[in-house]
Amino acid sequence: MTRIDAQDNRWMRAALSLARRGLGQVAPNPSVGCVLVNEGIVVGRGWTQPGGRPHAETMALSEAKDRARGAVAYVTLEPCAHTGQTGPCAEALVAAGVARVVVATLDPDPRVSGKGISIIERAGIEVTCGVVKAEADLLNAAFFRRIHLDRTSFTLKTATSLDGRIALANGESQWITGSAARQMGHRLRATHDAILVGSGTVLADNPTLTCRLNGVDGRDPVRLVLDGSGRISNEAKVLKNGIQTITYSSESDVNPHKVTEVANDLASKGINSVLIEGGGRVAASFLKAGLVDCLEVFSAGKFIGRDGISAIHDLGLAKLAGAPHFTLRKIRRLGPDMLASYVKSE
Repeated sequence: MTRIDAQDNRWMRAALSLARRGLGQVAPNPSVGCVLVNEGIVVGRGWTQPGGRPHAETMALSEAKDRARGAVAYVTLEPCAHTGQTGPCAEALVAAGVARVVVATLDPDPRVSGKGISIIERAGIEVTCGVVKAEADLLNAAFFRRIHLDRTSFTLKTATSLDGRIALANGESQWITGSAARQMGHRLRATHDAILVGSGTVLADNPTLTCRLNGVDGRDPVRLVLDGSGRISNEAKVLKNGIQTITYSSESDVNPHKVTEVANDLASKGINSVLIEGGGRVAASFLKAGLVDCLEVFSAGKFIGRDGISAIHDLGLAKLAGAPHFTLRKIRRLGPDMLASYVKSE
């Protein structure tokens, strides 16, 4: 399991590109990509389909047909070893006669967790693991977290002025950031299984919380509303359009303990990733509970002032050392605005 060819990184990154197409669509499964290469030519491509089936390997083998024999299979996650709606992907690769299997990272699911690799190796097929592993781990970090910690992964998104305000004192907020930033916000929605807001956001903005982006029709995430006081009307847009909406009460919008219960319940429902969009009390509750895993911070080049509404409500910090801490991963320019992406510091 050690040989790495010069082209392995290239083809694995192609498989990762395919895997990204499934983000936000495949829960409770991970999003996986597979590329079959025979004598330098791609003969099959696949990625996990909506709802988690068929798997990437099944799609790629179906496209390749007989050309899979003697090919190298590049898979972004260890092929499954258990039988569900279909047989194990590890056995399917063996039956297809591939000559070698290259895997980016192992699957922590106890039903797999090394068993897929063992099936392939027992058939006498060479396996290489760990190619572009860091990128593969990042892509499915939410799935891994649900398996390891039995909770859903949360990304907090904010769109603020340079001084961290999301609206004027009178509530006016449209639009702090420009169109390019708003389009990226919809892309984030498309890559998460669910989107979460508090009742205050629903009452103030009456949002639909859908993904309004060309080319991603039908990728609306599950809508989650924390409504501790039962204030939301049945006529709210977030309860319309036939898209699944889950409402939580019991002070889930302000109580960190209740927020943790929400995270565990979502994991039991097979939801891997949630995008938190508002408001300030909800954001503070998730931060205080230590549940925010990633930040997507959109910043506009303008100031609003202290009388504006803050993106984050009180955290009740007594010492700076207790502040939630994140590490900058990437900065992107979006027209006149900026997007800074962070991951939780270990």
